[in-house]
Amino acid sequence: MLELAGRLLAALAEGHRVAVATVVSMTGSAPSVVGTSMAVDDTGAVTGSVAGGCVEASLYELCTAALGGAAPVVQEYGVTDEDAFAVGLTCGGVLRVHVRELGAEDVPVLTAAARGDDAVLVTPLDGPLPDHVPPVDRSGLVRVDGGVEVFVEVAGAPSRMVVYGGLEFSSALAVVARAAGYRVTVCDARPVLATPRRHPAADEVVVDWPVRHLGQQRLGARDAVCVMAHDDRFDAELVLAALRSGAGFVGAMGSRRTQDRRTAELLGLGATDAELARLRAPIGLDIGASTPGETAVSVLAEVLAARSHASGLPLTALTGPIHHRV
Repeated sequence: MLELAGRLLAALAEGHRVAVATVVSMTGSAPSVVGTSMAVDDTGAVTGSVAGGCVEASLYELCTAALGGAAPVVQEYGVTDEDAFAVGLTCGGVLRVHVRELGAEDVPVLTAAARGDDAVLVTPLDGPLPDHVPPVDRSGLVRVDGGVEVFVEVAGAPSRMVVYGGLEFSSALAVVARAAGYRVTVCDARPVLATPRRHPAADEVVVDWPVRHLGQQRLGARDAVCVMAHDDRFDAELVLAALRSGAGFVGAMGSRRTQDRRTAELLGLGATDAELARLRAPIGLDIGASTPGETAVSVLAEVLAARSHASGLPLTALTGPIHHRV
């Protein structure tokens, strides 16, 4: 439920009672991810979704029952459930969903998650809240204290996308990247191009020399660096710094000819074969993009595919589960 933290806090602050249905486990091709939630408040308003419409009607009833005093419950939906067709979950997967009313004890964790801080929420499913739960690095089920099953939901600071170049392509990329959950920084050395007005979707707009700015960042495997403007004064130096920054994804925009020149310059700066193999350039997937908006979709698609080690191929050309576990 932590992905809904801000909206849940707002409802509680307005004096509403809120019940939440959270996916605690899934198998097969279920159309959801662990931790995804749907909430219902005491006015009947719904926030979020867990299965694209498959089970929401049933969960609405369970949330309403929880607001009426029903005990927390774990409900399973799937092809092995005789009611699976009735609720619409015919995709071949199985979801287990926990439903309960929020309480005052949830507010501190929701507040941390809404701020973008690290947050851990522990929910017992078949017993009392245990005194100790071993640390985990991702949301999932854990058995503790003699077999008590608990759901541990983990939320961390959002992944970062650092975009260099204050172009229209960068502005469009900020829009789609932020929608996908990234915290977006746009940086350009030219004050006229690096303004919040030009990049309203960016969380941060910085006027600085790109190489200097990147050297001040702490990036990790979940983060991405996208060089959207080619400038001979710093292009190769910036790309090499990005490849050595710790970022999990590094991509650079430019033509094939630009990339050939960039590769030669990178080799001259001491880039290794392994580093060059990690560079995504020209950046983006082949979807026929040309406008800034289309190019932004192309770039984000490659970032997401790289993050989940997906093929980037049409789903019609593949077999097996369609939902990758990140």
